[in-house]
Amino acid sequence: MNAKAEVTNSSLDTVKLLIAVAMIIGGIYGFYYFEHESQLLRVGGLLLAIVLAGVIALQTQSGRNLWSFAADSRTEVRKVVWPSRQETLHTTLLVFGMVLVMAIILWLVDMLLMWIVRSVV
Repeated sequence: MNAKAEVTNSSLDTVKLLIAVAMIIGGIYGFYYFEHESQLLRVGGLLLAIVLAGVIALQTQSGRNLWSFAADSRTEVRKVVWPSRQETLHTTLLVFGMVLVMAIILWLVDMLLMWIVRSVV
């Protein structure tokens, strides 16, 4: 059972999220509005707007929950025992072999059904 109490979003969190969305929209608008400027400056401005919007969004409860989820996911991925290169190669070859065998079987069944239909007609 989860011991953490569920926290409702406050209006301040909603305002922060709206500001973050407005910053992203403003960055995209600025990217196209200043099309006569250097593309490097335009991309830099857009990236800056996205980063600042992300920082603002992470200050909300939803943002903290998302960051916690990402950190927990990273921890779980590190616990996974990944297959070796040889195991991966063998499994891939086995899958390709089974696909080939099934393709041949289905082709033969199709040919048999076609022969039956033609002989009936």
